Amino acid sequence: MARTLKLEIKESSEELKHLLDKQTSVQMKERLQALYLLKTGTLSTLQELSSVLVRDPSTIYRWFQKYKQEGLEGLLKPYKSPGKTTTIPLAAMGKLKQYLEEHEGFTSYGEIQTWLKEECGVEVSYHVVYRAVHQKLNATIKGCKTPKRIIKKSGKGEASQFTQKSAEVGWGSEEKSPMSNL
Repeated sequence: MARTLKLEIKESSEELKHLLDKQTSVQMKERLQALYLLKTGTLSTLQELSSVLVRDPSTIYRWFQKYKQEGLEGLLKPYKSPGKTTTIPLAAMGKLKQYLEEHEGFTSYGEIQTWLKEECGVEVSYHVVYRAVHQKLNATIKGCKTPKRIIKKSGKGEASQFTQKSAEVGWGSEEKSPMSNL
């Protein structure tokens, strides 16, 4: 027979039920549900909680350890993974930012790649350079061309094929096209 858990839960069962109803995160609901079931006496062992919540006992044990150390606030604090570290060091990013602000800039991302290799000793891929310039520095390069679809939407580009063909056929803006009679 499994051992009964002896965890001192400071919150009342009504308070836990109220918090459980308010939660939107599935992970936080599971943690609160474990506390609620233990507090109400519905379940009393780690094995029972494990089978009801469909979680490994070691996971539930970790939750309870966190609750003992940090309380309810620590238990419900969402975990944020640190993510991958940037490939371009901060010193090189600073130099690049300063260079982009002070000079005319670069004409291509390949040119930035070369500059980073020569000036900072940092060898990175084209994609890393592109993302660093656009997402982290919020900058554009001098040689960046505006895509044709944006030019057409703004009306600054050439007339579309449809407008050229309709002009050849003789459908002007005053005349109705044969399709408008339908």
